[in-house]
Amino acid sequence: MRTPYTPHIFGDQVAEKLAARRGWLTAGVASSITWPSLDVCIEYAGDEYFLRGSELDGKPSPPGITIACERNDSDDAISKIYRFTSILSWYMGGYVDVSGYIWGSHPCLYGDLRTVFSTLGIAGEKSFNCNYLPVIEDDNTRKALAFWREGQRLESVHTSYSFLSFYKVIECQFSNAKKKVTWIEQAIDKLTDRAAKRVADLRSDKIDVSRHLFESGRCAVAHASFEGKIVDPDIPADRRRLSDDLIVMEELARMYIREELETPDFRSMYRDRDRLAVWASLLPAETITALSRGNTPPNCESLQGLKVSICLWPDGSVSGLEDMLMHVDGIDKGVVQVSLLNQRKTVLLVFLFDFKSGKAHTNLEVGGLIYGDEKPNEDDVRAYATFFYNVVANGIAELWHGDLEPIECEVVIPVNIISRAPKEAIEEAVERFKSETLTNV
Repeated sequence: MRTPYTPHIFGDQVAEKLAARRGWLTAGVASSITWPSLDVCIEYAGDEYFLRGSELDGKPSPPGITIACERNDSDDAISKIYRFTSILSWYMGGYVDVSGYIWGSHPCLYGDLRTVFSTLGIAGEKSFNCNYLPVIEDDNTRKALAFWREGQRLESVHTSYSFLSFYKVIECQFSNAKKKVTWIEQAIDKLTDRAAKRVADLRSDKIDVSRHLFESGRCAVAHASFEGKIVDPDIPADRRRLSDDLIVMEELARMYIREELETPDFRSMYRDRDRLAVWASLLPAETITALSRGNTPPNCESLQGLKVSICLWPDGSVSGLEDMLMHVDGIDKGVVQVSLLNQRKTVLLVFLFDFKSGKAHTNLEVGGLIYGDEKPNEDDVRAYATFFYNVVANGIAELWHGDLEPIECEVVIPVNIISRAPKEAIEEAVERFKSETLTNV
């Protein structure tokens, strides 16, 4: 499954994009994920999706998603939004559900306060991040994620239909009922935590859990025959039973999407993604193999002399840190230490590439301004301070080379350091440099 780098655009550029054309469709959404406070544009699978912020001119604004749309193409546009909200719901661990939509020549908002809302809270000005959002190209996965989105949305609204939606996640994947039953029976034994406890409680009452989920859950919700078993809305015991069983069905659906359809969410992507794989083409296969096994190859000559630009997500390149020259300092047990030197040889940055774990780290304890043949100037001080103070403040540093996707560095967790507001710290560093320069004249 493709999980490409997902550009995020914030600020004035978003407004410029929205004003650049006529013809937009906006869907109002009910959301349980942290929603951006201001508009953000997400470039995903060939389209631009504008997440409309929960604030506008300092006042509350209805959350929604806007996409370019000609007047007669509403069905195609809203279908794209449905698919986008499905993967966004799964990836971000909640739900984003379309409540209604509106077309206009301008990107107007859809606002019905009863159905358009965000329950979890508001992300900061530039902190909304759904990077590496999986691109869904398989129709079976698309259907499973659609039912997952429904199940999540209905969980706090209608337990019965939530249960049915989670069951459909699995049911829609099998043309053979026996294979479906076999999968569920085997998966039940892999459940953990609350779901496993509910399974144990049912089994202690001599209940076949797989049959119970089908007959007392799926069929009892979906059907209402004269003498057959149903979930009676007026009987508290029926409601409690289904509510207790819901965690089992939800976890089975989650397991199917995660393991059988191999669709990562934000947590698994952060935990398992090999950040260095995007640069694998720069090194010989045998070198990559040795490093990934934690061995020490004789050299990494292919990295020597690379031109690399430093960016801070999502703001782009740091002025003065473009096209820095890479030097390999050393290799030990799968870890490669590299230094990056700016063109004037006045700023040095150090990074560690841990190929065994697939992660890259900034090394803030080494590097800084260099006083050699040329002395650092004010631009150098600002460039290094911009990098240093943003990374210390949990900013995400990226290393860009050519047309390859960037290497994303791990977030720094400062120890015994009180992090300061980057803008304030940067200006103070520049002013201190100016003062010291004048003193030494």
